[in-house]
Amino acid sequence: MQHLSPQQIKQYHRDGYLYPLPALDTSELTAALTDLEAVENRPVPAELSLLVSGCLRKNAMYLFPFISKIAHNSRVLDQVESILGQNILLYAADFFIKEPQTPHQVTWHQDLTYWGLGETDDQITAWIALTEANTASGCMRFVPGSHKQQIVGHHDSYASDNLLSRGQEISVDVNESDAVHAPLQPGEMSLHHGRLFHASGPNNSSHRRVGLAIRYITPSVKQLVGERDFAMVARGRDDSGHWVHIPIPSCNYEPSAVGLYLQASSEQDKVLMRNTGQAAT
Repeated sequence: MQHLSPQQIKQYHRDGYLYPLPALDTSELTAALTDLEAVENRPVPAELSLLVSGCLRKNAMYLFPFISKIAHNSRVLDQVESILGQNILLYAADFFIKEPQTPHQVTWHQDLTYWGLGETDDQITAWIALTEANTASGCMRFVPGSHKQQIVGHHDSYASDNLLSRGQEISVDVNESDAVHAPLQPGEMSLHHGRLFHASGPNNSSHRRVGLAIRYITPSVKQLVGERDFAMVARGRDDSGHWVHIPIPSCNYEPSAVGLYLQASSEQDKVLMRNTGQAAT
């Protein structure tokens, strides 16, 4: 059991984040990187060819068993349970990969801004480093305590070097001097609140920076904008009726999983890109 201590839980509620925390052991980390490389080196099915980065940047747990395995890791879930309780749903799992010496970044934003889930406190992101994430390679940055306010205004840049779907960025001024860098070693993770101001810079290092962002919610959370939404039971049970349940895939690009992925992505894109006239990327 790897539950958070009372002091860590208090710190999370105070600051809106925790790091560094243990996530994957050496064997789990090696397996994850091997599986990721195999996916990257395999052609994407034709019906998915228009979607970004071979589907690694969006709902990747629908299509790849190794990602679902990471998201169901007991070490990770024990710590998430300390915040969310015993019933946990997996809402999304997305890779954020920055190649060496590239300008890609993530601007200041709040995760919950465009998801249609409201201002909920019952969502948390586990950001797992599969390679070292430090200040040079563009590790996460957090503004302590910023989760205590509601969702603020954002604007969309659609900048080519922004890894976010809309290039979204907080419209209010963020004092950079308040920001805390959150460096992680391979296999470590951070946890952060869905309203926390956070960002990450470009990768100026000589190594690839690979992070997996896993979004967890409680069954009480529900889609407030779209007609329906999808999630996978990660721990406990869901009797809420709010969610279409996603099964764990048995192999990469399992045909039934591909169909469900496309269906769910279409529904979520309507929410994510509402009022823009654009499709999600």
